[in-house]
Amino acid sequence: MTRPRFHLAFPVDDLAAARRFYGELLGCREGRSSPAWVDFDLHDHQIVAHLAPEECSPVKAGAVDGKQVPVRHFGLLLDWADWEKLAERLKAAGQDFIIDPYVRFKGEAGEQGTFFVRDPAGNALEFKTFRDEAQVFAR
Repeated sequence: MTRPRFHLAFPVDDLAAARRFYGELLGCREGRSSPAWVDFDLHDHQIVAHLAPEECSPVKAGAVDGKQVPVRHFGLLLDWADWEKLAERLKAAGQDFIIDPYVRFKGEAGEQGTFFVRDPAGNALEFKTFRDEAQVFAR
């Protein structure tokens, strides 16, 4: 392993729906599984959908740039072309967006593309991109 990999476990209320969303829609390769959980490969990071319906609850939102951003969320930073392709694939599949794809901080330090979606259990995911990766932590 040349770099650290991220591991995230999160609750879902339906493993079949999680497999459709993460496996089919997002294109995550499936790893090990049991009747209670499924490992997914999210761009070389291990995410694990655990069957825990009692843990699935609406995500609180906070105001950011005049939009209601889900406070609890996870996601990826993608190359710009990959971000655009994913946004188009999700649109073509009829996926609802919490926040539609748009560019934040246009022309400023940290310019980024972002969008938010929910998985079938209500977990919020953000997908971001930067034209200049050196700007990821720009202030």
